[in-house]
Amino acid sequence: MSTSIPIAFLIPLLLLAAGGYAVATVGMKIASEGLSGLAFALLTIGFAGAVLAEIVLLKQADLPVVYIAIVVAETALILVYSSMIGEMLNLRQMVGGGLVLAGFFMVTLAH
Repeated sequence: MSTSIPIAFLIPLLLLAAGGYAVATVGMKIASEGLSGLAFALLTIGFAGAVLAEIVLLKQADLPVVYIAIVVAETALILVYSSMIGEMLNLRQMVGGGLVLAGFFMVTLAH
């Protein structure tokens, strides 16, 4: 059964899913330096938000489109966070980011 959600709600849901994964990634980064309550809270909140948003999104769109859109948005959020904490990208990472974007455009154009 599929329900119809206006496009105005799909974008925030996509950002919530990507943001949830990004928050969980920050939690993982903090946990890599030592497990703490903050790391656990970020992991729990991030994954819970991502899962709930994805459940709604998957009722509206095909799996490949949803996941590639989430990966693109999450990648952008993580790149912003990594630059804020002073981690720079190397050439291989930049090429990987470009491939993620190219894959997104290929899937959305073919769909």
